[in-house]
Amino acid sequence: MLPVNDNPTGRYLRDCKVGEIGAGTSKIRRVLIGRALNEEYSKYFGWGFFAGFIELFGSTPARMFAIRNCALRRVATVIGNRSISSSSSCCGQHYHVDDTIFGLTPEQRHLRDVVFSFAQKELAPHADRIDKENVFKEMRSFYKKMGELGFLGITADPEFGGTGGTYFDHCIIMEEISRASASIGLSYGAHSNLCVNQINKNGTTAQKEKYLPRLCSGEHMGALAMSEPGSGSDVVSMKTKAEKKGDYYILNGSKFWITNGPDADVFIIYAKTNPTAEKPQHGVTAFLVEKGTPGFTTSPKLDKFGMRGSNTCELVFDNCKVPQENILGGLNKGIYVLFSGLDLERLVLAAGPVGIMQACCDTAFDYAHTRKQFDTKIGHFQLMQGKLADMYTTLSACRSYLYSVARACDAGSKTVNKDCAGVILYCAEAATQVALQAIQTLGGNGYINDYPTGRYLRDAKLYEIGAGTSEIRRLVIGRSLNKEYAD
Repeated sequence: MLPVNDNPTGRYLRDCKVGEIGAGTSKIRRVLIGRALNEEYSKYFGWGFFAGFIELFGSTPARMFAIRNCALRRVATVIGNRSISSSSSCCGQHYHVDDTIFGLTPEQRHLRDVVFSFAQKELAPHADRIDKENVFKEMRSFYKKMGELGFLGITADPEFGGTGGTYFDHCIIMEEISRASASIGLSYGAHSNLCVNQINKNGTTAQKEKYLPRLCSGEHMGALAMSEPGSGSDVVSMKTKAEKKGDYYILNGSKFWITNGPDADVFIIYAKTNPTAEKPQHGVTAFLVEKGTPGFTTSPKLDKFGMRGSNTCELVFDNCKVPQENILGGLNKGIYVLFSGLDLERLVLAAGPVGIMQACCDTAFDYAHTRKQFDTKIGHFQLMQGKLADMYTTLSACRSYLYSVARACDAGSKTVNKDCAGVILYCAEAATQVALQAIQTLGGNGYINDYPTGRYLRDAKLYEIGAGTSEIRRLVIGRSLNKEYAD
């Protein structure tokens, strides 16, 4: 059907178009942003004034005081003496995040400083090697350091070793860890959100006392296992079964694509306990299963395209005997356990691609203001300014959306379902595009593995697939909109 004027959509388009032309065209706006970036680099970065790198040093750093009655509430950290690095090399690697624009409290800005300092010192120097070798040899010691800082149990209750922070805090940590290494950021998210947070929300007091202290300290690693070779998006079609035998359940089946699978000590496993339930979702139960349980084995880790070093494998259960008291959230209530944390999973994991986009900007902005062609820094060419402006604007829009949804979740909003799906959909797809722009900014250098831009792209793509595909997220949003109109 040809466009007609019976509906107002044509008018909407005509009216919106003036916004790209009036009050300065879109092209002029890109030039303005690009020039502002150029000025920042010439004013600050040329001196090494704006490193954004708060070093942690000293043989025995002091433990930071516990912050109470504020957004962080109990973020324990290591802070030692603080100084701003004047090294131009440090300065050139990181583009300053102006958190005042995003409305962060002083405590939240301080949290970013602490996480950034820690991640850039303890993780970023290993990121390329982790990607090349597909292993983080220092993973266990790194987790213990994160445990000391309170990152692993950021949303867990203090009485069980947690920090008692907010989901906004969790997003900040996830973002900065992912900025340093997206693969280790993904492993962190699987541990702290999919495992620790779920036990904290759904576990009995006995389960929390048994598992959370060591998960929060970094002595143990955690994972969640839901997907199977034949059931990813269609979770209730899972084949893994748990049959009751006395005071135990016997698990048989397998799980696939399990982040932290080769390394974790504690797993949340979903299995069918009532295969004949009238509604399949009413016959699923969540179990806490420990590494080394007889009948439970892990297959060799997968050789992935991206997120290398975030170890992933298949879990196999062959007459695996699990005590009845290890049921998490109640018999046949597994789907409720799953969905109780699904929105929060999407929220926290959305901070991963935001961290990747920040890393892309760190690398591309620095390169554009050091690389010269025709005796001019390439960042001063208007076409390049437009590209940098698009990267900056996309990152800022994603970060704003992420923080808005995080605030809503912390406020207890019951209507965040579509926006938790929306924020990870938007951020994930944007990260892939920003990574492509970073590669293009570096030109030929962006296409070789001496630079990290290829890693950014490979890592970003995972977020369009894992934790629910982009297609599933669109369905969630569409169904939510339908429900709003039906109601």
